[in-house]
Amino acid sequence: MPLPLYQVDAFTQEPFRGNPAAVCLLESFLDDAILGAIAREMNLSETAFVVPTAGGFQLRWFTPMAEVDLCGHATLATAHVLWQHQGVVGELAFHTRSGCLRAQRLGEWIALDFPQQPVTPLEEPQVQALISAALGTTPLYMGKAGRDLLVELASAEAVAELKPDFDPLARLPCRGLIVTARGKEGDRYDIVSRFFAPQLGIPEDAVTGSAHCSLYPYWQPKLGRQELLAYQASARGGVIKLQPQGGDRLLLLGQAVTIFAGELLL
Repeated sequence: MPLPLYQVDAFTQEPFRGNPAAVCLLESFLDDAILGAIAREMNLSETAFVVPTAGGFQLRWFTPMAEVDLCGHATLATAHVLWQHQGVVGELAFHTRSGCLRAQRLGEWIALDFPQQPVTPLEEPQVQALISAALGTTPLYMGKAGRDLLVELASAEAVAELKPDFDPLARLPCRGLIVTARGKEGDRYDIVSRFFAPQLGIPEDAVTGSAHCSLYPYWQPKLGRQELLAYQASARGGVIKLQPQGGDRLLLLGQAVTIFAGELLL
């Protein structure tokens, strides 16, 4: 049976910007080997597979190399597809490896209810040395952010101009490396970032929603504001609004654009 398949640019309102994700709608999950093969065929940073259940939807995410525990942009893309193309109405509940993630519409934005991931200092000298070698500079701060590492650079320009060495970067013991700085003075963005994950087959991710689960608790006390506007300074670029959701939760707000709709023939 043909399976509905979409490609969506997430965390943008312009086609060919933001982060592209594939969304595949299933009646039940196929074998993991087939899901992985589909993700490799799509060759995007993430392919989302969604299955309806009595209490919402089950959702899984695959890079071309591995299944991951949490993905923001592919969740945003999935919500967009269900509302825009599948006739689903109301708040969405996604049951995932990271628990229940909810999506709702707030005006022209899609709001994702995600868990915050606090940042703690990185104390391993060997890992610190690898980071400095990969970036060609010593960051102002180096920390652990769940399965990621997070570093702060001196300026937004330093983040934008960064050309990392991927050999030491690929040897870091993490899912990926978040590189961040304050926004330029007078700019509309409070914070900027980039995300590198060669360990997952993603040298640089275009816009990484899950990374902002750590960027918010890192920057919020530094900046003293409850709501932050973030820009991921990849070649494609993308915008995320960040708002507290009570307790250890966070709202990631973004927009999305459908690029194509088709069928997967297996």
